[in-house]
Amino acid sequence: MVCRYFTLLLRVGHISSLNPQWSLNLASTATVNRIRTITLDLDDTLWAIHPVIRRAERRLYEWLGENYSRITEMYTPDDIREVRSQVVIEFADRAHDLTFLRHTVLGRIGVAAGYDTGFIDDAFNVFDEVRNDVELFPEVIPALEALSERFKVIAVTNGNANLETIGIRHLFDSVVTAATAGAAKPAAAVFDMAVNIGGASKAETLHVGDHPFYDVDGARAAGLRTAWVNRSAISWPDEYAAPEIEVTHIGELPELLGIG
Repeated sequence: MVCRYFTLLLRVGHISSLNPQWSLNLASTATVNRIRTITLDLDDTLWAIHPVIRRAERRLYEWLGENYSRITEMYTPDDIREVRSQVVIEFADRAHDLTFLRHTVLGRIGVAAGYDTGFIDDAFNVFDEVRNDVELFPEVIPALEALSERFKVIAVTNGNANLETIGIRHLFDSVVTAATAGAAKPAAAVFDMAVNIGGASKAETLHVGDHPFYDVDGARAAGLRTAWVNRSAISWPDEYAAPEIEVTHIGELPELLGIG
């Protein structure tokens, strides 16, 4: 049994025998197949986020120009980003809550332009509609369907994606956001909340994500098992302890976990 999974990992993932800095061996390979809960990052793991945010911010700016033109007369997009940076510093204790930050920025630029704050919810909804118009990577739906049949699957995100709007909420048992946890990855509080919801031990919980620091190093420090999604085939940064598993995309996970 162990040998079969070792061969499978050689083919699907990347393990320590292929890279001297990695520590995955036969014993930990067997442990990977005792996973009960999968915590899963969203942005840049299930879809590319940066084009989405650029598109959403562009649409919001257009909408402000159409409906609250004094704002766009006073502020360029770069000016608004500078206001956001100021808000993050001012509200450092709430910097993990992206919805709060965007609401606060909208209120600040609106009031400065002579408007009351009644427009904020409408403006945010314009942004949010585009922010949740994402293009899932092609392997996402089949992988989530397979994983959700065998494991508890919990979304763990620093963002504010709406999985109902995106259409994949039914494939997750729960969602943990930085806003609900009161802290953003890599803080242990986010991972601890996900582990508690999942009901398995940390040793039985595999966190899967694309970011070496926020996802992999954060989850490792919190005591979870780790899988790095490396779509771009980049080298692992030397300053962090290496992940136990590396995959190109989450479509490789079902077979890696013995359900393919």
